[in-house]
Amino acid sequence: MKVLAINASPNKGRGNTALILNPFLDGMKTAGAEVELVYTNDLDIKFCRGCLNCLYSRDGKCPQNDDMQKLYPKLREADIWVFGSPVHADGVTGPLMNLMSRTVSFLYPNMEVRNNRCRYPLRAGVKSGKVVLVSNSGFWEIEHFNPLVEHIKSYCANVSREFVGALLRPHGPALSGLIKFNWPVFSSVLYKDVLEAAKKAGYQLMKEGKISPKVLEKISRSLLPRAAYVAIANRDFKKRLEKSNPKLKK
Repeated sequence: MKVLAINASPNKGRGNTALILNPFLDGMKTAGAEVELVYTNDLDIKFCRGCLNCLYSRDGKCPQNDDMQKLYPKLREADIWVFGSPVHADGVTGPLMNLMSRTVSFLYPNMEVRNNRCRYPLRAGVKSGKVVLVSNSGFWEIEHFNPLVEHIKSYCANVSREFVGALLRPHGPALSGLIKFNWPVFSSVLYKDVLEAAKKAGYQLMKEGKISPKVLEKISRSLLPRAAYVAIANRDFKKRLEKSNPKLKK
């Protein structure tokens, strides 16, 4: 099984999204998957111009000469796409949105009705595989992921891929904060089970073709009460504001 993972966090491997994405990919590798991880911040991916030249060309080639030309073969051949992104403005980051828009080149202009919706079929040579979402939010509630998850589900339907689940980490900074304190004695109680669940999710997907709801719930579980998280976050915001603008201390 070939897996193409795309980390669209501006913080790349140092961000909160990577805290869940990396063990998830480790679980897939343990199960025997061939995994490649790329960072959108290392790539030049222009936005879709809407010219539709790719749609009507014989080979579906996009006329824009950027790093999508390197990604297209990998995306075509991968059995599983893993999209990793923090929630920005209720959706994925800009670079990942550009990438998703540019996959219109995988479609063939022959409208058909699937599941009572008008769609385009895939071009020959493009696999119809699976998609997994891994996302992090700075807000405490899991409901902040709803617009993003619905968008990815709709996108999957358009590119003839199966959406197999989302690894969602609300109040992600709390997880990175707990890890940063490095309390080995308490790690199993505070956060270790979340990271283990992320790895198990990757292993499950490879071995069973799906991820159990219980594992996904474990990844998203509350790490601390909302009131405590809000208080800690606001204290941190205040420190950062005062550091960037010393006049605020007065």
